[in-house]
Amino acid sequence: MRLFHGSNTEIRTIDFSKCKPYKDFGQGFYLTALKDQADKMAKRVTRIYGGFPCITEFEFDESVWKDAALSCRLFTAPNIEWAMFVIHNRSRSYTDLANTECNLDCKYDLVAGPVVNDDLALLFRQFEGGLIDADALIHEMKYKKLTNQYSFHFEKAVRYLQKAGVQYE
Repeated sequence: MRLFHGSNTEIRTIDFSKCKPYKDFGQGFYLTALKDQADKMAKRVTRIYGGFPCITEFEFDESVWKDAALSCRLFTAPNIEWAMFVIHNRSRSYTDLANTECNLDCKYDLVAGPVVNDDLALLFRQFEGGLIDADALIHEMKYKKLTNQYSFHFEKAVRYLQKAGVQYE
């Protein structure tokens, strides 16, 4: 399977120290199976930091999901479990690191699932603020068009990626 990373520079090596915390699945190196999504991210990052839009392509060995030596989490669809996982990872005040419903401590080597777009972020804020309940959140998520993301958190998971190319926009 082909995965893409959009940035303002080519990814020559994956450097976890450059990855930002409090992302959907925790601090990690993020890719997507959607080239268009990576292109949009590359253009966004370039607008903010300068450089040139660049998509680095990787071949992803999906046998990673069967590697018992790795701790992987796969969300196949938006649901309350996925929503709480994202909410906890994005929170700067969440402290229950032992909870399996967060990855702030990078307990998972690889996590994949839907991306929280602006529409969902609004729903999540409404849910966290008590304006809607879990049932309303789940109901509303069904009507949102979502993209995907794969987040790698340790070198042992990155072994399942092989750089396959680079495209400058």
